[in-house]
Amino acid sequence: MSSRILATAFALTLALLLFLPGACRPAQEPDEWPVHSMERPRPPVVDPGPPGPPAPPPSDAIVLMDGSNLDEWLSQAGDEPGWRVGEGYVEVVGGTGSIRTRREFGDIQLHVEWAAPAEVTGEGQNRGNSGVFLMGRYEVQILDSWDNDTYPDGQSAALYGQVPPLVNASRPPGAWQTFDIVFRRPHFGEDGRVIRPARITVFHNGVLVHDNVAFTGITVHGREAEYRPHEDRGPILLQDHGDPLRFRTVWVRELTDSSPPGR
Repeated sequence: MSSRILATAFALTLALLLFLPGACRPAQEPDEWPVHSMERPRPPVVDPGPPGPPAPPPSDAIVLMDGSNLDEWLSQAGDEPGWRVGEGYVEVVGGTGSIRTRREFGDIQLHVEWAAPAEVTGEGQNRGNSGVFLMGRYEVQILDSWDNDTYPDGQSAALYGQVPPLVNASRPPGAWQTFDIVFRRPHFGEDGRVIRPARITVFHNGVLVHDNVAFTGITVHGREAEYRPHEDRGPILLQDHGDPLRFRTVWVRELTDSSPPGR
């Protein structure tokens, strides 16, 4: 075959690749979706099975909550928390503010057990809303996502405003649910730029929903996240979004610091 024929064939192939709709073009990456886009595909629903009893903490865990008191917690303002202690659980009292741990942490394994209100009111983001904030900045969303449509980067177990979960592993309203989280803190250079972003692995009700995923920045609402330098340790925060969510078991294990070599 002559070089002229080969050149013509190559040009025709290139034209087809460039102009045929979708031909050989990469699929849209998750971070190309606008924040809180309702057009974004919903994660598939997975039945995680029935809830079990409270998970006993490992021997080296710090028990932050066992449903009997709030001794390890403060209000976000630093006062005594205004949430209600019930029989084996702690309940959000809307309007009293979020609560944060007295202690601060960096790299951790975290176990959280929570339940959305059994009595369903509202829809979308106004139904069983709360959140777990690592270092007080990086949120894993809590939401009643059982038969409740919302933007995928805001449904339960989403990295809020950033990354939807791989699947929707929610249980019905009122049922106890679990988050098991491995969190690696971000690292910043002397100039304030990110050397290594915060990363997270999350199991929702025993189902993997984030596999070593990077946060794109500090959690914000309705706009693109970005990083701002901060301390190497921070509190765990549970959000008051106005709904009477319940928490019963929270424990944490501190992990070996993931600082890059030489730091």
